[in-house]
Amino acid sequence: MIVRVLMLAGMTRAGRLTRVLFAIGTLAEPAHAKSNCHSAPGPGVDWSDCSKARVMLRNEDLTGAVLRGSHLTLSDFSHSTLAGATLNETEVSRARFEGATLFRADFTKAIGWRANFGRAVLEQASFHAADMSRANFTGIKAAGANFTKSELNRSDFTGADLSGADLSKSELARVVFHRTGLKGVNFSYSNLSRARLNGARFEDVNLTRSYLYLTLLGEADLSGAVGLTQAQIDIACGTAETRLPPGLVPPPGWPCAEEAE
Repeated sequence: MIVRVLMLAGMTRAGRLTRVLFAIGTLAEPAHAKSNCHSAPGPGVDWSDCSKARVMLRNEDLTGAVLRGSHLTLSDFSHSTLAGATLNETEVSRARFEGATLFRADFTKAIGWRANFGRAVLEQASFHAADMSRANFTGIKAAGANFTKSELNRSDFTGADLSGADLSKSELARVVFHRTGLKGVNFSYSNLSRARLNGARFEDVNLTRSYLYLTLLGEADLSGAVGLTQAQIDIACGTAETRLPPGLVPPPGWPCAEEAE
């Protein structure tokens, strides 16, 4: 009887040890256990946390791909389809997305210095809290896109369609908005210092608390802007052709001296 009790006690301890080791092993599994970095490219592929730097993936169908946390520096996705793709927290610096379809793609908290999105379809895409400084967004179609709290300093949006896009609380210093469609854009609480908005039409554009220090507004039509104050105008750079909302007047310093711009 004593021997049997000791055997049962040993089995109990062994069982507990087995359960503990199993639990530890479970916790040690990678967060994205389904990702396979060696999977062939295709719709829904899961390359989470994979290193795919310098890969050439032009004209590929990557609809719904999961690239969360991946390293994609200098990779080429030109003219590929990444609609609904998950690219949050990815590193896409100097990556190429020219002409790519990125409808509803998620770049939340991604880093993409000097990334090239020229002529890409970015409608309803999310760049929330992303750092896309010095990126190329020329000619993009980004109606309804989310750029809230993003860093886009010195990026180029020439010829882009940003209708209804949200760029509130973003860093937009020295960004180029030449011939950019801005209808319904939300710039509230953003830093637009020295941004180039010459000739822009601010139809239903929200400028509440935007920082407009030396922002270039020559020949711009601000008559339809929302939330604009005289204090903001006083530190911006307009010209005699700049149109202001009723009640606001050009400051004596307009046009700004060339060296101030």
